Amino acid sequence: MPAVLIVDDDPKLLKMLQRTLAYENLTVYTATNGLEALPLVSANEPDLVIVDWKMPKMDGIHFVQRLRSEGDQTMILMLTARDAVENRVEGLESGADDYLVKPFAPAELVARVHALLRRVEAKPENQKASYGDLWLDPTTREAMCGETALSLTVTEFNLLHMLLRHPRQVLERKQILNEVWGYDFGGDDNVLEIYIGYLRKKLEADGSPRLIQTVRGIGYVLREE
Repeated sequence: MPAVLIVDDDPKLLKMLQRTLAYENLTVYTATNGLEALPLVSANEPDLVIVDWKMPKMDGIHFVQRLRSEGDQTMILMLTARDAVENRVEGLESGADDYLVKPFAPAELVARVHALLRRVEAKPENQKASYGDLWLDPTTREAMCGETALSLTVTEFNLLHMLLRHPRQVLERKQILNEVWGYDFGGDDNVLEIYIGYLRKKLEADGSPRLIQTVRGIGYVLREE
């Protein structure tokens, strides 16, 4: 049974979310702030974390950044009342996989949760994929760029895997979103640009040339400049 950790300091919302997701046959853990949630992630290894942005002691942004800095790849859904584009970008850049603006209907939350859990359960082709000195192994979830091991989140890994399976082929934005985020993805379209940026930073960290090229008006392609 998939497990979800909900982190929110609003007791009414926390209780509603707990009841809603338990009804979906999910194991639910709860915490009221980021500091309280950190040991629960280590102890219970949830498949998904739902975290509010604004909380005392440790807010959602710092909580997500802490997890990602420690190499944790758990799927994360950020909840917030901030709906400006720059806020959505900030939430995703902290390392969240999806973003849901309050107030929201319980049905929308459930749909987002199931979409994220399907991404966790999705099993990409087991064959290793490579291009130049970049390669990854879906079986072991290992990825290398030259002699450098890449630490990738689930979403980053799946995005890179898709690009590696189609080298030198221009992939449309919609095609990428459908495969990596799911056909029912209801998040901000900026999420793709943000994750492309994540991958570029990691692939180019040692001065390696850019491999992920932007094809304006269409999408992206994996090829040398």
